Amino acid sequence: MQRKSRSIALVLLLTLSVLSWTGSLLRAQAPIPTPQELDQLLAPVALYPDSLLAQITTASTNPQEILDVSNWLQQNPGLQGAALTDAAEKQGFDSAFIALVMFPDVINMMAEDVDDFAAIGEAFTADQAAVSASIQRLRAQAYAAGTLQSNQQQTVQVQQVASQPVYVIQPANPQIVYVPIYNPSTVYYRSPTPVYVTYGPPISINILVVSTRPWGWGGWGWNWSSHRAYYNHTVWAGWRAPYRPPNYWYRPRPIPYNARPGYGGKWNYRPPNYRPPTPRPLPANRPAWGPNNRPGNRPGNGRPPVQQPKPGGRPGQPTTKPGYTRPPNTTRPGGNPPGQTRPTQPNGNRPPVTKPAPQPKPGQPGTRPTQPNTRPAQPSTRPTQPNTRPTQPSTRPAQPNTRPAQPNTRPTQPNTRPAQPNTRPAQPNTRPAQPNPRPAPPKTKPAQPNNRPAPNKNSGSRPPPQSKN
Repeated sequence: MQRKSRSIALVLLLTLSVLSWTGSLLRAQAPIPTPQELDQLLAPVALYPDSLLAQITTASTNPQEILDVSNWLQQNPGLQGAALTDAAEKQGFDSAFIALVMFPDVINMMAEDVDDFAAIGEAFTADQAAVSASIQRLRAQAYAAGTLQSNQQQTVQVQQVASQPVYVIQPANPQIVYVPIYNPSTVYYRSPTPVYVTYGPPISINILVVSTRPWGWGGWGWNWSSHRAYYNHTVWAGWRAPYRPPNYWYRPRPIPYNARPGYGGKWNYRPPNYRPPTPRPLPANRPAWGPNNRPGNRPGNGRPPVQQPKPGGRPGQPTTKPGYTRPPNTTRPGGNPPGQTRPTQPNGNRPPVTKPAPQPKPGQPGTRPTQPNTRPAQPSTRPTQPNTRPTQPSTRPAQPNTRPAQPNTRPTQPNTRPAQPNTRPAQPNTRPAQPNPRPAPPKTKPAQPNNRPAPNKNSGSRPPPQSKN
């Protein structure tokens, strides 16, 4: 019994070790950014207040938790104040996220640009001093450009630490935080035109200020002399009881640094279609983030937007069909059904072996253009005249209504009459009432009465009576 319990405990311990190793392996796939790349990543948030920036950088160490918290906030829009932080604590979220739920717009921004913040988390885990130095470089450039200064929303203090200037940003009102909104491509260099930093709505942090929990606002900040962030009044070195995502589906993707401001050290470089990360409200109808709905596919993230098909018909197919309102019949190989005329589409969708457009011959300029479908309902009135045209059985062999498999094939009959598609080759002598197709018979019939009576009248005079006289 003891052996069995020991075996079960050993299996559980081994399973936990494998899961922990797998999670760390998945999180360690993103490469550590260089100092210049780190400046590009931190540029959108480097001018945030110190405590809020410490929460963002530590929260970035678990990008899957960013997505999970964003989904949880969207599912619980009615929670506010202490009820919100208490519910987040029950979910087992890390202390940084329990504090950040008071800033849902910031969580939404981090989720939409989760690849960038995942790279920040990798750099922060590897070297906090590098992240601290990048923040101070960016603040120094913004201070020199005149875009970082004290105002009604925040206070900016320039302190000397080891003979180096250090820029500290704190809320002007200790209980209200204004999140700055700016474009990184305009605030880190002195522009000839005025550049202004705007701010979001005021956010009350009274719950966080009075709290003595690890997520309390006073326990967060930066120790600029040691170049490290701290939480709960101590240096951050990882979470004591870290949050374990139920489903770690996030996979980091390469950062397109050429699509970020500051590429090549040029802050006036404005990438095409770039949209800076900006705190914005959580959309109510947004699908939850998941393997089939990954964030980061919007324009400006180095991924081209989806091309929408242009309206209009397909190539080679006209959008309008004058005189014909039933497009499904245009692809029928059997030709025109009885009762339907197609004056403007003689051979629009027919095989290439057929003649695309029958043209009248020089001898027949306009005698039969209006007879394709004039007699579709008279099939039984034409079989009673057998000898009207005995010499024209082979002039009209290809008729659409009698041969559905060969709608307009007339390759071997140059003397056909293309203007009479509804005649029937099996009944060559069935057209008694065609006014137009009888110009040829009058030419042949008058020649027969002239050839027959002429020899009879001349031979009718009898010479024998003249010989008797």
